[in-house]
Amino acid sequence: MSVNRVTTRTVPEELDGVRTPLRGRDAELAFIEARLDALDQGEGGIVRVEGPAGIGRTRILAEAAAAARRRGTRVFQGAADPDEQFVPLGPFLDGVLAGKGPLSDVVRVRDLVTTPGQRFWLLQELGDRLRETVRRGPMLVVLDDLQWCDDLTLLTFHTLAAGLSSHAILWLVAVRGGSVPSGVRTTLDRIRQAGTHELALGALGDRATAQITEDVLGAPPDPDVLRVARRAEGVPQLLVELIGSLREDAAVTIANGMARLSGGPPAPRVLPSVVRRLDQLSDEARELVRTAAATGGPVTVGQLAELLGRSSAALITAVQESLDADLLAESGDRLAFRQDLIREAVEAGLPLSLRQALRRQTGGLPPGSAPADAAQVDRTVPGDAAEADRLRTEAAELAATAPGPAAERSLKALELTAADAPERPRIIAEAIPLLWQTGRAAQARELGASALAAGGLGPEDEALMRLALARLAVQFDFSEAVRQARAGAELPGISVTVRGRLLAMLAVGLSMSGEHAAAEQVAAEAWETAAAAGDRTAEATLTTVRSAVSFHRMDLTEAFRQAERSAALADALGVSTSLWVPEALWHALLSNTTGRTAEALAVAEEGIRITREQGRTAATRIWLMTRTRILLETGRLSDARADAEAASPAADDPGPGNLADVTLRYVMLRVALHTDDRQTAEAYAAEARRMRSDGAPVVRHFGTWMLALMADFEGRPDRAMAELDEVMTSPAADRPAYAGLIDPADAPVLVRMALRAGRHERAAQAVALAEKRAALNPELTFLAATAAHARGLLDNDLASLVRAVRLYEDCPRVLARASALEDAGRKLAATRKSEAVPFFETALALYARAGAERDVARVRRRLRAAGVRRRPSTSGLSDAWPELTAAELRAVRLVARGLTNQQVAEHLSLSPHTVSSHLRRAFTKLDVTSRAELTRLVKYRDSGE
Repeated sequence: MSVNRVTTRTVPEELDGVRTPLRGRDAELAFIEARLDALDQGEGGIVRVEGPAGIGRTRILAEAAAAARRRGTRVFQGAADPDEQFVPLGPFLDGVLAGKGPLSDVVRVRDLVTTPGQRFWLLQELGDRLRETVRRGPMLVVLDDLQWCDDLTLLTFHTLAAGLSSHAILWLVAVRGGSVPSGVRTTLDRIRQAGTHELALGALGDRATAQITEDVLGAPPDPDVLRVARRAEGVPQLLVELIGSLREDAAVTIANGMARLSGGPPAPRVLPSVVRRLDQLSDEARELVRTAAATGGPVTVGQLAELLGRSSAALITAVQESLDADLLAESGDRLAFRQDLIREAVEAGLPLSLRQALRRQTGGLPPGSAPADAAQVDRTVPGDAAEADRLRTEAAELAATAPGPAAERSLKALELTAADAPERPRIIAEAIPLLWQTGRAAQARELGASALAAGGLGPEDEALMRLALARLAVQFDFSEAVRQARAGAELPGISVTVRGRLLAMLAVGLSMSGEHAAAEQVAAEAWETAAAAGDRTAEATLTTVRSAVSFHRMDLTEAFRQAERSAALADALGVSTSLWVPEALWHALLSNTTGRTAEALAVAEEGIRITREQGRTAATRIWLMTRTRILLETGRLSDARADAEAASPAADDPGPGNLADVTLRYVMLRVALHTDDRQTAEAYAAEARRMRSDGAPVVRHFGTWMLALMADFEGRPDRAMAELDEVMTSPAADRPAYAGLIDPADAPVLVRMALRAGRHERAAQAVALAEKRAALNPELTFLAATAAHARGLLDNDLASLVRAVRLYEDCPRVLARASALEDAGRKLAATRKSEAVPFFETALALYARAGAERDVARVRRRLRAAGVRRRPSTSGLSDAWPELTAAELRAVRLVARGLTNQQVAEHLSLSPHTVSSHLRRAFTKLDVTSRAELTRLVKYRDSGE
């Protein structure tokens, strides 16, 4: 994340660059001075300043920094920016570099930031530097807008603040009140537990409002002007902009020492801060907020959906974004603006004809239900069973379309339920999947683990709790999912339905772990139990397991049939009832593995779109993980890496992240090998060593294959084959269907590796399996291509290699096709160099389009050996930007045109996280640290100067 230092930020009480006196904050400043007094005595700590947008958080931080400097205290200041979330640790690093006498050895620290897998050493290094610096005197570290900080900044902040709590360091952080990302909320919870001093900024009173109005106008306001000023509702930023606009428009005159309105009440006007907040929204959320403003008052989601011509479900993401931006708030069953002044400012920016048309259209809609009585909600107290039941019912109804609001209602019901109430365990079991789906997995796991640890649960309640925890664990820890499901299924006296679902989850966990024989056995028992209960939800999950079993047996026709049936069952039942992740996910993985990559990509992108609209954070992330594998196989290396970085596990994820192991970490290693990025490859090889000792066989197999690829990359084929020996001789029942390989296209890779190591028997084993797979599934051309390719390498047979090239032609597997072309060219070059050149040149163009620099360099060497001296065309690369991939360059140029990350994402049909990942890598490669610096570089390079 990038930084704007506090000294360059526009604070809420600035007008035309001139700062007005700070008004109405005497108590807050006295509190800050007291903390600085304590700091002078060697007592550090954390102060959290919280309040809504425009309330003056930044101004309080600036005043605190100035007060500290007057005392001679060393001050470091940093601030996050919502449009620049792509320089990891930016707020912290630029903050500590901005002060007088920055931390030493910052080059090493920056290197650690940009090196994957170095978080431990980074935190150690930063801790050492801070300890060294604080020996010379107390320090104040200021971090503004914590809600926009990247995960690494959040991790660094709470880790260092806790680890250095005995030192004379005062951490002063500001965060927007209300809804914040889950990672920020976790950080706030952790520092609160560590004893944070909290400073909540509320609205200013009448006296401060009158003083600020006088500061802006140069004279005390008369009652009419003061009535206008009160419309800002004590928010300093809105007040300064509102009164400043009156002054600029000559709507106020000074007469007899008083500021008076020149005419009647001023018309609504556009306010700069509101414009900036609108610009930070996506197009969909901005359209929704403007439409809500034009209706003139509180409005239901149904009314907005009708005005916008969409379904209510399609507005979920836009509504949540508007609530998170603090522009709208929920008022009963309606949405209303936080302040009417904001609504008027938004409406003032719309053409008059559009405002009038929307007002007329709103007037013709059904009135909807009346807003809920706020006082009624406020009167709810713990023990209110009727209200808790109502909230549980609402949560169940909302779960399918709005899991975020459903989770909040479920948690509220839990708050209203007494600790010893018999229904409390059921409410916890209901809340866990909702919290997981909305990105709060750590909180979900803590809820369930605490309930189990407390004891006293009946068998049915414990079974439901373990079912919820098993569903949660599937993404993070395959072995834990198996443990929870098995423990639940073994409980005596539980209902048939719950036992059937636990057995279904056990079968899923075993299948995902790679314990195929055990999964098949459990699935058979689960089928009988689910059939007895008439449970279609368990049937959908078990059908996916059947598909996976058929896949393991290489019966891909049956695997596809079962996968399609599973997805159809899940669609009919509704996503909220799914025991697992979306069943369509398995269909996408199956399609990709068998060469139907375009179909797999379309399914994945539709899954990402739908889950984003529904606010299902966990499912979106799982779909992103899946898409990384697909993008890798299609040769879109830069996009695969960007997706992998965007979906990377958070610091507080429960468990080792097994799903990330077999998707993101595997993809990052493969991309690093293709792009000759040794440092990144080594970092993920270290992850592979950890994976090799995991409890789940499939994770061990992935780790082993990754280490074999790394050894081969280092020129150690003997070591590569030694890594694979255990997998290739493991019991057949649980051996991966492709003899330790991850994908059918890896068969030629393994054959090449084995032949280099002189392990002919292992190469023959891989070819035999590839040919068996192709023979069992003759309708899948991709499998025939991989078998021909592997056979051609084993037999050194040109005919087989050329056949593989021909079979690959209609397959979107770019890298596999390029590899076959290269191998055919290599065979031809031994005796007919001129005939080899077209094969090499086509392979080169495919590798270059994919951004596979290592492969490009190797094929160029082959072309030179074949007598080709000219530099072949490398489509997709730019001579002016040799550091960047085509995807990174597209994002960079749009940013240089002034587009925000959100706008770039919409322009390129990517996620904002993927755009941030492209920009983060571009910033590192280009050695720039701000958008302004990047814009100057783009203008310089693209001008051709």
